[in-house]
Amino acid sequence: MPSSNSQSLSLVSKCTVFPETKSTLEPLKLSVSDLPMLSTHYIQKGLLFTRPRVPFPSLLSLLKTSLSTTLSLFPPLAGRLTTDSSGHVFIACNDAGADFLHVSAPGISIVDILSPVHVPDFVKEFFDLDRTVSYEGHFRPILAVQVTELADGIFIGCSVNHAVTDGTSLWNFFNTFAEVCRGARRISRVPDFRRESVLISPAVLRFPDGCPKVTFSLNAPLRERIFSFSRASILNLKHEVNDNAKLSDHEMVEIMGKQSNDTLKIDFATAKTTVEISSFQSLCALLWRAVTRARKLPAAKKTTFRMAVNVRHRVDPKLDPLYFGNAIQSIPTYATAREVRSRGLRWCAEQLNKSVVAYDDAAVKRVIEDWESDPKCFPLGNFDGAILTMGSSPRFPMYDNNFGWGRPMAIRSGRANKFDGKISAFPGREGSGSVDLEVLLAPETMAGLESDPEFMQYVSGC
Repeated sequence: MPSSNSQSLSLVSKCTVFPETKSTLEPLKLSVSDLPMLSTHYIQKGLLFTRPRVPFPSLLSLLKTSLSTTLSLFPPLAGRLTTDSSGHVFIACNDAGADFLHVSAPGISIVDILSPVHVPDFVKEFFDLDRTVSYEGHFRPILAVQVTELADGIFIGCSVNHAVTDGTSLWNFFNTFAEVCRGARRISRVPDFRRESVLISPAVLRFPDGCPKVTFSLNAPLRERIFSFSRASILNLKHEVNDNAKLSDHEMVEIMGKQSNDTLKIDFATAKTTVEISSFQSLCALLWRAVTRARKLPAAKKTTFRMAVNVRHRVDPKLDPLYFGNAIQSIPTYATAREVRSRGLRWCAEQLNKSVVAYDDAAVKRVIEDWESDPKCFPLGNFDGAILTMGSSPRFPMYDNNFGWGRPMAIRSGRANKFDGKISAFPGREGSGSVDLEVLLAPETMAGLESDPEFMQYVSGC
């Protein structure tokens, strides 16, 4: 391990990269999903690679040229935020450019990043615009790309304004950047910049005190760990959750009695009392129970599990799958600590499933109407000590980012928007349904989670 954190990294160069061609895109109005993110940090996500067999100056030149081409395809990322006289916020696609940094870290190797149990603090230095609030996109770049040169690898870190993009839009940009870098003549996923949906509102979000601030502590002690779950482990967990949905012996006897009297026909081998729970909902339920136990909450304490959901396909009419911007809302599921701890894994998963299934077009529009009646920024944090917030998605194509020298070794994130109870879901590197959970917890809670037998039995390598 390196003996120091920031001292091991040094800035070699910094410049502004401009789009290859001038933008013709009109200003894009921020939506009811974009505006609440103005008080959040920039998203910081990055990819770790083994060192390419290319001279580093040539590699940097290729990345800059490819970024310039990609910015032409994503004009908002080279723009700035602007507010009109009525208070409406727009993205001005004015070709102001994105920051590009080359940082040297010769004392850090790939093994220093991947081998520790907890994510090392120096990983946070792989990203620019650290702790920048998205509102600052009025006078700071909307995007910064930092290339950190390691002893035996490179790390490409993107910091992007969260009021401009969500995870879907960020990873579409990242995938396109990689495609262009490896010489693709035509990009495979063209972003949709239209602003014609129910998300575009006449409501105005006011900032009477100037620039909004984040709503969680920036200095609370935290432990960060990546928990990996293999495909086999996930399938075992899903089977465990759904096997309990089969009819009990008592229910089977009752139905058989009705069948003899009413000629009821039923397939007993597949009969279930409730719908099948998904793999991801099963995993969320496992985490909810384990963290609730580790926090040692009073039995009557209300706990909250929040899940960020993509509403592109939930709203009617549907948005384009590659709609550029934020199209996410947060689904809360509530239960007391007693219920979470005592009512079983299946019960917890059912509560999460019910919340997701019920989140249809009407639910999305209710949230929009509620926000329009009282516009405000989205509060992030663990305000009562009993909240878990799940973000990102194992469905995002993170490992599809081949810049021309192979698949990434790992995904890591920066310091942005991290607090006790913040969870991010990534696909596992092995693919095929494997999942990595990036978990942020108070030190004593993390210790409890790491010694929880129900949870750890599903973690790969444990």
